[in-house]
This record gives sequence, structure tokens and C-alpha cells, in this order.
Amino acid sequence: MKKFDQVYYRALAILLLMFTGAVLVVNCLTPSKVFSESENRMLQKLPKFSLETLVSGKFTSEFESYLSDQFMERDFWIALKSDADQGMGKKESNGVYIGKDGYLIQKFSPPEKGDLEDKVEAIQAFDNATPGLRKYMMLVPTGAAVLEDKLPPYASGGDEMAYWKKIKDSLLGDIRCFDVYPALEANKEQSIYYKTDHHWTTKGAFLAYRELGEPMGFTPKNEDDFNIRQVTSQFYGSLYSKSGFRHIQPDSIELYYPKTPGTISVDYVDEKQSTDSMYVMDNLAKKDKYTVFFNGNHGLIRITTGNTEGRRLLIVKDSYANSLIPFLTPHFSEIDVIDLRYYDGDVLKLTEDRQIHDILILYNITTFFEDPSIKTLANSVE
Repeated sequence: MKKFDQVYYRALAILLLMFTGAVLVVNCLTPSKVFSESENRMLQKLPKFSLETLVSGKFTSEFESYLSDQFMERDFWIALKSDADQGMGKKESNGVYIGKDGYLIQKFSPPEKGDLEDKVEAIQAFDNATPGLRKYMMLVPTGAAVLEDKLPPYASGGDEMAYWKKIKDSLLGDIRCFDVYPALEANKEQSIYYKTDHHWTTKGAFLAYRELGEPMGFTPKNEDDFNIRQVTSQFYGSLYSKSGFRHIQPDSIELYYPKTPGTISVDYVDEKQSTDSMYVMDNLAKKDKYTVFFNGNHGLIRITTGNTEGRRLLIVKDSYANSLIPFLTPHFSEIDVIDLRYYDGDVLKLTEDRQIHDILILYNITTFFEDPSIKTLANSVE
């Protein structure tokens, strides 16, 4: 019997080594993915090694993220783990809480030490270099902050608003900061965040648009000025995929069509493509249906409207802005939209070449802290 046990454990060890080796080989031979469509985020690339990054711990941290993001059949393993967690009564998986009323809510992670200060410094440097421009900034709280009553017991919504306050208190100069939390919190019983996705809904974006009106010098439209149409009821978003939680009801997506439509031209500059619509309806047949707005994220989008006497606006943004931008088109003659994660041009030169009058920085709080690209604003003024 003892001899049999030795053979059994030895065979088990060999099988485990073979499996581990096979996984390593497959991972090495499989090209790294840049973007996760299911999670709607950029994946960690293989970090560059240097003695400095090794000593600071940055290389180790980024390499661990790389292994996690690029692991073979990642979505399958996430779903398997989530099913096991749910079976044991757990309410959190892969940084996503399963909350009340079918809400999936992304856990807020505080910024790393010094990161907040670096981003504020980059924004201030850009502000100092553009004294003639009107500048506005809105960091949108996520569902973790606004829908705290939907969180499972003992789960914390984090300190999103505390960090937002730090940014507002640090940003001196000409930048006007918008706090949209009160408007969202007052309407939280409505569907202002998707249940399966990390974005706000079109309704949430509309509420934020209304808050922008008076400070930015335009009269916002009322909801009665739009025909609101549900274009899908089968949207399973990024948090559904990231968490692996199943047995969740899908979301609906609504589009606000002006009752008095104007002319629109949308140019995807890098792709050299043009269209007369801000919506890509074919994407409603895809996994990430939120890309119905502007076909997802792009380095530079240029929108020309029928408002020939309006101002020229530059929006520096993440994907939260995609569902808000259509509301702004009646109030500006041209809107340039850049996503610094994909834009490698000189932002300062763009403002000069395009004779920009207003700049709006619009991110959700989580993306603002997670994404380092906002620091590249400082590169334009060096």
C-alpha cells in the first residue's frame, strides 16, 4: 500500500508539472492581447526590465499583472472561479461585488502613492501653458460611490469622493471642476448606471450634461426635447465578464434622439473614416454593445455640427464621455475628442491648430486613477 501511495503521488506530481509546463508553453507561444473586449480595458503588456523598475517593485508588480491578464483562456477560468465563489456564498469576485437588485459594482482601488500628485501636476502644467482657454473638469463617481445602498453587507464603496476632493483642492488656476455626485445621488433610484457594466447609462450621462450647461455657457436641452428609444435589451457589460458572475439579467441601452435633429459629421481621423451618425447600430450585435456610441474609443474624433456660430470644444476623455458627447453637439460648432490612451499627438499644438475655445476633461474616477495616460498632458508643454 505504501508503495502504491508513492507511485500515486509521484504520478500526480508529474502530471502537475506537465500541466504547468504546457500552460507556460502555450502562454509563451500565444501572442499577447492588447485589449480585452469582454472587460473593455487595456491589458497589461510585458513590462520592460530595468534595474530601477526592479528595485522600486514596479517591474514585479507589472509582471504579475501581465501574467494574470495574458493567462490562457482567462475568461473561462474567471467564470469557473466565480461559480465556485457563488456556491460558497461569496459576494465579490475579481474586484466586482454582486449587490442588491442584480447590480454588479466595481470595487474602488485607491491610487498608488504619488500617482494623484503626478496627475494633478500634469494637468496644472497644461493649464499654465493654455491661459487663453476656458477649462473644465468632471470626474464622474462610479456606482461604488453613488449606489452604496446596493453593495453587499460589510462592503465599502471606497473613498472615491475623498480623492476627488483632494484633486479639486489641489487644482489651482483656471480649471473649473464640476461635482456631479449630488445630481446622480438625487436620481439614484432611476437607472443611471448599468447593472452589468461599469459605465453610466445614457440617463446618467444626460443628468451630467444638464450640470454642464450654465457653467459652460449654454442652455441645456430638456428630456422632452428627445425621443428616447431602447435599442437593445440584451447588454451584458464589462463587469459581467470581469466578475464571471452568471444568472444576471442583461441591461438595456437607450439612445436620445433630438426631436429637432441637426446635421452631424463625424470624422475618425486616424482611421480616415467619416460618417453622419454618432451611433454605430451594427455594434448592437456585438459583445460590447456600449460601442454603439462612436464605435468605441479612438485616438482622435472630430465632430462638425450645424451650429456654425458655436465655439470649438476639445474633450479629453475616457469611455464615460462617449454617451454624453451627443448631448453637447447642438451647443458647439466643432468638437475634437481625444483619448490619451490612443492619441500620440501634441495636445497643446492641437488646441492652437484647431483654434480651440473650451476644454473639458471628463473621466470616471476609477479610470482616472488607473490610467497613466493623463500624465502625457505635461509632455505637450515641456
